[in-house]
Amino acid sequence: MTKKQADAERGPRLDAGAVVRTALELLDENGLDALSTRAVADRLGVRMNTVLWHVKTKARLLELMADAVVGEAPLDRLPDAWDDRVRELVRRYRRALLARRDGAALVTGTYPAEPHTLRFAEALVGALLDGGMAEREAAWTMWALVYFTLGLAQEEQSAAAARPRDGSLARAVSADTHPALHRTLAHLGAESFDARFEFGLDAILTRG
Repeated sequence: MTKKQADAERGPRLDAGAVVRTALELLDENGLDALSTRAVADRLGVRMNTVLWHVKTKARLLELMADAVVGEAPLDRLPDAWDDRVRELVRRYRRALLARRDGAALVTGTYPAEPHTLRFAEALVGALLDGGMAEREAAWTMWALVYFTLGLAQEEQSAAAARPRDGSLARAVSADTHPALHRTLAHLGAESFDARFEFGLDAILTRG
């Protein structure tokens, strides 16, 4: 590629934001496993090196995509009470993850110190501090909320693609071999993700 050709492809029609938006479109269409910088380049009609010029590496592209997903959780019109604010922030975070195919898996695999992610973390930690938590407690409670939400959202997003439940857990668990699991078996396979999310959110915020 000549410098003139490269400059043309790097022109106003293409920037890092356009690359990320295109990558998110492909994510929604094909899922995370099928995402590649070559696929993004093909969709944009440019060379793969041009995509990499804007985002450097695939890992960097994934970081920027994850930050864009978190940025889809609005931070306006939040409740005044700190605990209601925390709950609303985490609910919006979950909705943003679920709005994108494999959104939770994408965000789980990245650690972007990017604008949207930092703004969300600032709002969440700020609300926890407003509730009277010490600095370490606020930071670790934020991580507990984020990791719980990511894990449950990832399970929910994979459930649709998973094979139908084959009853293997019920066959493996009996009152003799696993009495505790047997007692709770009816709830272990529950797919009421909304209820499980609210239960976990409340458990983290009201512990102790």
